[in-house]
Amino acid sequence: MGKVSIFIYITILVLLLLLISHSPKKPPNHRHRRLKLRSNFTLSPRAHSTHHEPVPFDPIVADIELRREDRQWEKQYFEHAHPELGHVESAPAAESQPEWEDFMDAEDYLNDEDRFNVTGRLVLLFPKIDVGPADGFVTEHELTEWTLQQADREVMHRTQREMDTHDKNKDGFVSFAEYDPPSWVQNADNTSFGYDMGWWKEEHFNASDADGDGLLNITEFNDFLHPADTKNPKLLQWLCKEEVRERDTDKDGKVNFKEFFHGLFDMVRSYNEEGHNSSHQQDDSMEGPAKKLFAELDKDGDGFLSDVELLPVIGKLHPSERYYAKQQADYIISQADADKDGRLTLTEMIDNPYVFYSAIFNEDDDEDDDHDEFR
Repeated sequence: MGKVSIFIYITILVLLLLLISHSPKKPPNHRHRRLKLRSNFTLSPRAHSTHHEPVPFDPIVADIELRREDRQWEKQYFEHAHPELGHVESAPAAESQPEWEDFMDAEDYLNDEDRFNVTGRLVLLFPKIDVGPADGFVTEHELTEWTLQQADREVMHRTQREMDTHDKNKDGFVSFAEYDPPSWVQNADNTSFGYDMGWWKEEHFNASDADGDGLLNITEFNDFLHPADTKNPKLLQWLCKEEVRERDTDKDGKVNFKEFFHGLFDMVRSYNEEGHNSSHQQDDSMEGPAKKLFAELDKDGDGFLSDVELLPVIGKLHPSERYYAKQQADYIISQADADKDGRLTLTEMIDNPYVFYSAIFNEDDDEDDDHDEFR
């Protein structure tokens, strides 16, 4: 970014801060929305979960939530690793301050305008998002890229945390012998629901091992935990095999049209339509489009889909972080784009701060509705 652009952004920031400091006090009946941190961490693996949490828009909020998550993770992991000790209030390395107090202090910080000024933050973040090019507007593409950067940062943080746990000899790699299957696998027998799912098995591990050295580096281990975002052909093929195995109700090793129509087709349709509800029941009106797609995928025309034939749609069956980042960006623009030109100005962002800064907010405690928005 040129010196002129930097000077313009600094000038705008100074003028806005002066305007805020000299603006009259808000009337007592102003509806204040309190920013809230999320508290939904679980030690259970989410590799095959259909739910996707939105990422915080602001890196400061992300850092606060990740620090809190790390403490929850340490506590739950310690309890899992040492069940003989029972429930513990905190992991041995945790600070003595009670977690809830630390959590509330963080929320108080976010809601203290003198310490965390939302308008000031938006002014500072705007030029970091408006980069392609820096023209005074944030486009859907720029906002998607920004959101994807925040998502990748969170994912790699969690991957490194998991790797530090499984890397028993601390050589910077994870072998299959070092990898512990999820607790639900360890406590199950081979007749339990989900026991045969391959997300924790050696075939999945080997597919993630891109260089074939029997060890997973940080990139390969991240692919192992998040295969939907991989570019590794072996792992993508493994994902296709997993889809066949899970959808193959008659256990013939292939997917027939009925198995495709009741599940896979709706997932592809949901991806294509983005806002479509994938939980609805199939209806006869969609059988025609389903047969058309099935025929396109069935390259050998044998009336079945193999794992190889599912490869063209595997990215729709397992959406990547980019897909969710675009959804988040589209939602934000739809809520904050006052003039409906498909992009955001700094003024539009400042006028709609809670689209960026609140996943759940409270309004004077006179309404009980929670609003699921993006941070």
